[in-house]
Amino acid sequence: MKVTVDEKTCIGCGACVAICPSIFKMKNSKSIVKKLEGAPCAKEAEEACPVDSIKVK
Repeated sequence: MKVTVDEKTCIGCGACVAICPSIFKMKNSKSIVKKLEGAPCAKEAEEACPVDSIKVK
């Protein structure tokens, strides 16, 4: 699974980091992907994102 975050639409809520800290981290009040290949929790973070900024393919 490849994980991406659209930093333009990210609101910095931090839900993804709370759900999947092995993949996501906060930088400049936005979520970024620190590891491109996803863990199973990345899909859960994608579903929890309130603005659909996370894509897991």
